[in-house]
Amino acid sequence: MKKLSREEELQILNWVYSTIGSAFGRKEQETPSVLETLPRCGAFVTLHLKERLRGCIGFIEGREELRYSLKEAGHSAAFRDPRFPPLTEEEWEEADLEISLLSPMEAVDSADDLIMGTHGALLESGIYRGLFLPQVATEQGWDRDTFMDHLSMKAGLPAEFWRSGSYSLYSFTAQVFGMKKGS
Repeated sequence: MKKLSREEELQILNWVYSTIGSAFGRKEQETPSVLETLPRCGAFVTLHLKERLRGCIGFIEGREELRYSLKEAGHSAAFRDPRFPPLTEEEWEEADLEISLLSPMEAVDSADDLIMGTHGALLESGIYRGLFLPQVATEQGWDRDTFMDHLSMKAGLPAEFWRSGSYSLYSFTAQVFGMKKGS
């Protein structure tokens, strides 16, 4: 995927922000033309309030046009993240917004293949699945072992499950960009 200019990033961010605001009766902006030029890819939308996570939902791979994925991820992060109540209009006006556009997943042999702060990871074992975006390790100050412990727990497995070898592990990178409203 091409590297976006800051102007293109801001067009996409403002549009996603406006699509969330449409749930409060606000006018939704026109879809930016740059979204027509980008390929389908995994995409996540993350909301923060006062630098605390307020919602994060997305898609691991691009199954539909990016504009549809981003709109759905934005609404899901705001209103359907099961960890949080639906976003209020007052929170929306103060929410910081971050978008992560994912590279394709690549199978890796072990956690040793992951570079913290560069790679995100997906761990799968049977029906259990957990994903962390590349920026999570940096934001949390985690080393690889701590990252993997938390990834196992996010998948619904014991913390040290990843040491067992009975799972599949995938890495990916992301183009991450955001805008601050309320920080």
